[in-house]
Amino acid sequence: MKPSSSSQGFTLADLAARVGGEVEGDGQVMIRSAAPIETAGPEQICFVANAKYLKFLETTTAGAVVLAPAVPCDRIPILRHPNPYYVFAQIVDLLFPDQRLVAVGIDPAAVIDPEAIVDPLAAVGPFCHINRGAVVGAGCQLVSGVYLGERAQLGSNCLIYPGVKIMKECRVGDRVILHPGVVIGSDGFGFAESPQGLKKIKQVGWVEIGDDVEIGSNTTVDRGALGPTRIGRGTKVDNLVQIGHNVEIGQHCIIVSQVGISGSTKLGNGVILAGQAGLVGHIELGDGARVGAQSGVAKSIPPGRSMFGSPAREAMASMRIDAALSRLPELLKRVRKIEKKLGDGSAD
Repeated sequence: MKPSSSSQGFTLADLAARVGGEVEGDGQVMIRSAAPIETAGPEQICFVANAKYLKFLETTTAGAVVLAPAVPCDRIPILRHPNPYYVFAQIVDLLFPDQRLVAVGIDPAAVIDPEAIVDPLAAVGPFCHINRGAVVGAGCQLVSGVYLGERAQLGSNCLIYPGVKIMKECRVGDRVILHPGVVIGSDGFGFAESPQGLKKIKQVGWVEIGDDVEIGSNTTVDRGALGPTRIGRGTKVDNLVQIGHNVEIGQHCIIVSQVGISGSTKLGNGVILAGQAGLVGHIELGDGARVGAQSGVAKSIPPGRSMFGSPAREAMASMRIDAALSRLPELLKRVRKIEKKLGDGSAD
């Protein structure tokens, strides 16, 4: 099934003018949709930002392609820009404009406490439940089955997909996107040992999410044990991420799928955590720190440092260790041969 597209479409020249690119070839070619370079057709645009896809420039049937200035191509019309990936994202926005998922107003099947405050310009879909003292800002869309706990707050123009739970007293900024199944403000994992077993430590904090944050499906963000768990402005969190209680995440961080961040760990601005990375609690990652996939981080990381492996080491050191380990079977064979020769010599 092909994705829906702009019925009117744009000429390539029009797209270039809107995104600040330059046209090579026929600027009047009509573009109505976007597709991967391998499958794009005559009225679709594609892009190449990764060198391994350059080979498809010889065979693609796309109407046009977005390329960096230095990439050669003379088969099809080109939109040139130094950042093809970013420009392609802008073009997709033009070809596939946002559509409302729920009408402004409150669906009759929603449950709204009389003491809740829902802005008249908000949209609350069926089976949503908004508790006492909760606030929903202007332009928000709560698609369906969304739960807002007591005194929870949503800023303006948030998009809250089906099945999201925002528990009591949690605060969400403006233009936040929460995908299906996200839970904000579930209890942190805190227990004290006693002769009678494990005593639950009541979690009485909350969660604060800054403006322009996006959180992927089935990610959970625990409330603080006493104070807040914080996610800074512009941070993007993938699906299936666990963020523990009292974690503090800075601005414009990228946290990829299946990452786990233990309680009270602090991330600076611009931190990147690749898939399945795990962080122990009570450590700090400085601004711009990067952690590779499946890495285990047990110590604080200085600003700008790239780490990889389990336990996580500086990325270059970790790669050298991996390279040495790959040679280990051959080295063991050589050692056995040497031991055998030495043994034979001693027997003589």
